[in-house]
Order: sequence, then structure tokens, then C-alpha cells
Amino acid sequence: MTKQAGQFAAGHYEARASAYVESAVHSQGSDLDAIVLAVQGRGFGRVLDLGCGGGHVSYAVAPHVGQIVACDITPGMLKAVQDEASRRGLSNIEVRQASAENLPFEDCAFDTVLCRFTAHHWDGFEAGLREARRVLKPGGLAVFVDATAPEDAVSDSWLQALELMRDISHVRDYSIGEWVSALGRSGFSVEGLTRSRLKMAFESWVARTQTPLERVEGIRSLQRGAPAVVKERLGLEEDGSFLLDVTVFTASRP
Repeated sequence: MTKQAGQFAAGHYEARASAYVESAVHSQGSDLDAIVLAVQGRGFGRVLDLGCGGGHVSYAVAPHVGQIVACDITPGMLKAVQDEASRRGLSNIEVRQASAENLPFEDCAFDTVLCRFTAHHWDGFEAGLREARRVLKPGGLAVFVDATAPEDAVSDSWLQALELMRDISHVRDYSIGEWVSALGRSGFSVEGLTRSRLKMAFESWVARTQTPLERVEGIRSLQRGAPAVVKERLGLEEDGSFLLDVTVFTASRP
């Protein structure tokens, strides 16, 4: 991520930190359960929560690992995570400020790298993946979770437009094919993937990012005018709620 892009994203989320700590969407889900299952009983010593946001990956895996470093570019997020970890009595969570594309850690510093709902904000998608591989030990586990774009170009374009209007720090929801290719080019071996669909309740979706009213109205206008194929693919409902594809990618560093 360029310094300018990183400052923009960090500034955008500074005032939204508590909303992500409290977010029901982020604090639960089958994808979060999959991350816990991937690490529990494995004896991992040091774990990186890359782009930790509200810290829900850190809270969930902390009882199963030695130490977890919650890393994010937004200072307010890190403060909120630190406070919440203390409130929960999770003393093995530490926080560190950094962009995904420029991690301040030595090579092979972590047993596993976990990354959930953050890559779509990265200015340099593959640069972030390469950094994740660099800090992961050989043979180490990486789990990436993110919203994934529809494979058809029309639905893809409409989803990206809605996402950007809702959150101006949004870069791109990548398709499964784009993810698999990028992981391979970045030096990962993709071991598997699982797909699910997550309902995004419209009111809480826009409230979480404090989307200005004029853009909320613009999103609703776009949704109402969407072609039938897009409405069906995104599962658009009358109140603006819709279904978001979520994919869990399990990978390793050869």
C-alpha cells in the first residue's frame, strides 16, 4: 500500500473502530469457525492476525495459540482491540501498526498467518500476499477469508460499485479465480477453499461505515435500477439487503 493510500484507509476507519469491534457480522460466522478449527490443537506458537480490524480473529484463536500479533494500519482499531482483549482477559494478544504491504517483521516470524475481511482494502493486493508469505515459516499455515466477487462481469461491476459507494476506502472484491492465481504467484500452495453466502442487512451495513445519506440514497437508486440478472445473483431484497459471497482459502508456504 502506498503511504498516501494507507493514510487514507487509516483515517477513514479511525472513527469507525468501535463499530467493527461490536459488529455482529464480524464477530461470528462459519468462516470464523473455520479459522478456529484450522488452528486449534496444532500447537502454534506465534500467529499473525493480518489486517485485524475489530480483532475478532485474535479473540477467537487466542485460547488456542501461544501468542497472537494483531496488525492493522489504523491506530484507532488497534486501541479498540487492545482494550477489548484486556476486557476479555486475553493477555497473549499484542497489537502492531503496519500496512499489509510493508510488514515490520523478520522473515519466517510466524507459524501461521490469518487474514479476514481486509484484503479488499489493500492498495497492493499481491504485495500484501507476498509479505504474508515472507513472514510465514516454511510449511506454515495461512488462512485468508474475504468477500469474493461474482465470476460474471455484469454482477461483478455492480457489486464493486455498491461497495465503493458504501465505503470509499474499498479497492476490490476479487473473484475466486483471481484469488487462487494471486496466491500461486505470491508463492503459496492453495490447499483448499470453502464458499458460503453471508446476508448483509442493509441498515447495519451502511451504518457500520457511517456512509453519508447521499451515498446511501445513491446505493438504493442503483439497487432499484439493477438488471434482473444482478438482483438475482446478489439476492437483492426490497430493503436493500443482499447476499455476499465469502470464501475461505487455506494455503501453505512450501
